[in-house]
Amino acid sequence: MARKQKVKPAETIEQAPEPKAEEMPVVQAPQQYSIYDFKVQAIIVSVLALVFYFNSFFNEVAHDDGIVIVKNEYVQEGFAGIPKILSRDAYDSYYRQLNTVNQLSGGRYRPLSIVTFAIEQQFLGPTSEEHVDSLMKQNIAYGVRGAQEQKLVRDMHIRHIFNVLWYILSLVAVLWFLRYIVFKNDPVMALIATIIFAIHPIHTEVVANVKSRDEIMSVLFICMTFIYAFKYEENKKDKKMLLFSLGSYFLAFLSKEYAITLVALLPLALYLFRGYSIKKSMIAFIPYVVVIGAYLAIRFSVVGPMGENSESEVLNNPYVFASASEKLATEISTSLNYLKLLIFPHPLSADYSYNSIPYKDFSNLSVWLSLIIHGGLVVAMIALFRKRHVLCFAIAFYFLHLLMVCNIVFDIGATMGERLIYHSSLGFAIAVAYFLVKGAERIKPVTTGRIALAGFMGVIIILSAVKTIARNAQWKNDATLFAADLKVVPNSVLVNANVAAADITIADEQHDSVARNQYLYEAIALLDHAIQIHPKFVAAFLNRGIAWYKLDSIDRAKPNFDTVRTLYPSYPTLPAMYKLLGDHYMRIGWGTYGRYGKYPEAVAEFKKGIALDSTNPELWYNMGGALFSNRQFADAIAAWKITLRLKPDYTRAQQGLQAATSALTDPAIPAESKVRHETF
Repeated sequence: MARKQKVKPAETIEQAPEPKAEEMPVVQAPQQYSIYDFKVQAIIVSVLALVFYFNSFFNEVAHDDGIVIVKNEYVQEGFAGIPKILSRDAYDSYYRQLNTVNQLSGGRYRPLSIVTFAIEQQFLGPTSEEHVDSLMKQNIAYGVRGAQEQKLVRDMHIRHIFNVLWYILSLVAVLWFLRYIVFKNDPVMALIATIIFAIHPIHTEVVANVKSRDEIMSVLFICMTFIYAFKYEENKKDKKMLLFSLGSYFLAFLSKEYAITLVALLPLALYLFRGYSIKKSMIAFIPYVVVIGAYLAIRFSVVGPMGENSESEVLNNPYVFASASEKLATEISTSLNYLKLLIFPHPLSADYSYNSIPYKDFSNLSVWLSLIIHGGLVVAMIALFRKRHVLCFAIAFYFLHLLMVCNIVFDIGATMGERLIYHSSLGFAIAVAYFLVKGAERIKPVTTGRIALAGFMGVIIILSAVKTIARNAQWKNDATLFAADLKVVPNSVLVNANVAAADITIADEQHDSVARNQYLYEAIALLDHAIQIHPKFVAAFLNRGIAWYKLDSIDRAKPNFDTVRTLYPSYPTLPAMYKLLGDHYMRIGWGTYGRYGKYPEAVAEFKKGIALDSTNPELWYNMGGALFSNRQFADAIAAWKITLRLKPDYTRAQQGLQAATSALTDPAIPAESKVRHETF
């Protein structure tokens, strides 16, 4: 066994020579319960994360939780649904329910987090689709919940707890990664970087929204890939480290597509932190190419082509109305928004869809400012590369993950999203920690510098806690989330539509008609605004039609449903909307006319209903009844025959048909009653 050597710490981390497998750089011998000890640091980070996100345990369903978890039929099947999850697009269940196919560029194959949802469901127990739909409505309306709806809410509480536990696990992995690789000679710098990453308020979307577990798992397995890769490079005889690294890399891909950035980042880390040559770093990455090939083969076999006209829908392609130069300028400008939110995370929003970020052109100052800042970062990264400086890695980690989501390289189907900067924020945290520690070291005496650093971190932790805990509460459900975000992105089509949907459902809970109508009119105003921004927004027309229907304004409701039929003929709930209108005319027919013997007027109302919902047996049955009461027996027979075609076991229609048929043979009945007068 080689003699253990004590290595004198380098003046700066970037100048440290390549460590040998048996060498352990010593800065300060950690003692039990020392701040330098990994276990102590892991406990600090874990406690902070728990304190910051404890109130998210009481959250329910928000944003994409509904379509990815609660209404995902594969998740609801538990273990039985896992093979389907692994062999389909992440949104396949959602698309099937909408009678459509892939709507997003490139598709979405990230099954690992969804598999964890299915595993949870297996132990939580199934819930009927009826109760799922009920929860989705009551989630918005704060209404009284039955036992099954309460179960679904409890299930979501448990899922939120697991999300925080996954987050804590990933933070421990981040700490290990930073201590072992990036800041190997400075465990305090590693701790500060991990704390900055852990407490950043922009991460509320990732942690407080269960669906975003894919982001958490991606960072976790990316860190594990780095760790096991370096362990293998330290001891090539230990082949299991290579297998662990390759396995972690594959799991990172199954979590989310960000793992592809390791094509550059892993060789870069070997070059910077192990002192490898560029050639040796690239050769070391060769085994990982097999994982990339396997993942891409699976992905291409699973993800189908985009649906017809998908790219023309602005909610799937936010730049569909922009010129090529406007698209590029807006993408460049928007990239700077991420950096601004990392520096000052306020205000926050769950949605930045069309038209929350207006199109820019190259005359806009923010475009050039973004080019200068990001161009400067690239220049700095190149200059620091030759010096093997840790900040080169920090910039590369930030920049490469930003390129994955800024739309310049890949169209992602969204303008921006706070969850999308999650990976890049680790690079940001590394850089900030470096500058904070180096800055504190310049303050003399040393004790004063340490106190200043501790005081600054204390202030940042307190401010971040206030923002994060408050934001967690806004993520409770769709109603609380979008009501808060409407103040931040008042021109977002989706936010306006979601707040309107909440108002419509809350209106049903009101016992006071004035309050009920106020909610409905507020919803209509929001939907008017959404349609003004996006004149082909199907969901807005649908909900506006529902609002007018609830206000008994059928003449205003019908044109909205007609527009939905024109824009999206196969929309799943459209038949139900026309049935609502048909039922309205049926109620008017009997309630206003038929019960008072005004049968011709009742027939006229039933005809209006049938024109909208011609397969409704109740409408045809009531039509037959009004005609029979009006002594139009031949017409009544025709109406009841149609009723029985639609519903063969309709007893009352059978009885009515027999009575009308008998009337035709009654010589006392006038001939006029025995011939058809109505056409249907």
